[in-house]
Amino acid sequence: GDGGFIQEQLKSGVFLDGAGLHRSALRARVRTSGKDVQVTKGPYAGENELIAGMAMTVAKGLDGAVAQAKGLLQAMGGGEIEIGPVVEPWDLGFMAKPDGAPERFLLLQKGDAAFEAGTPRSAAEAKFLGQLKADKMLQSAARLAPSKRGLRLRRSTNKRTWTDDPFTESKELIAGYSIISLPTREAVLAWAECYAGILQDNEVDVREVLDD
Repeated sequence: GDGGFIQEQLKSGVFLDGAGLHRSALRARVRTSGKDVQVTKGPYAGENELIAGMAMTVAKGLDGAVAQAKGLLQAMGGGEIEIGPVVEPWDLGFMAKPDGAPERFLLLQKGDAAFEAGTPRSAAEAKFLGQLKADKMLQSAARLAPSKRGLRLRRSTNKRTWTDDPFTESKELIAGYSIISLPTREAVLAWAECYAGILQDNEVDVREVLDD
């Protein structure tokens, strides 16, 4: 399993943050265009799996997280956000669920042409995230660089290969994320290959986290 590996990486300072998500049956997608808002609850298959950013939030159930996503999309001027409940240690049987444990959700902002062109985060989006943080509903957030600065690790015919094919084309649902800090691109790719093996060779995207 990856528990021991992550514990080692935490101690070394390489692993900074991360979370796994529950299956798609427990998720929702919110899409907005103008005043039109579409909420689709899972299960579903992979579609646009190009991630532009993510926010870890605390909410009252999936509907509460959907409301947060709607507000964030309004601040963004439209787009798509996928919401997934975070897999907690008690979900895996590692410990009993503490009384009053918060419900945590990952809001995955999907990328589009403007994101791929390098359009920065808007002031309205930053303000909305700031308000979520002030309300103690935002635990962490990350904005990613366009996919042209990243790579995807795929498994085929018993070997793993790196590719920079279009990131939007994927049948793989997002299963979770890890934020790591290493000195070189080569070290990051080596870490990702090791982690992919622990994850039974799931598809892995390596993306750069931008400083706000």
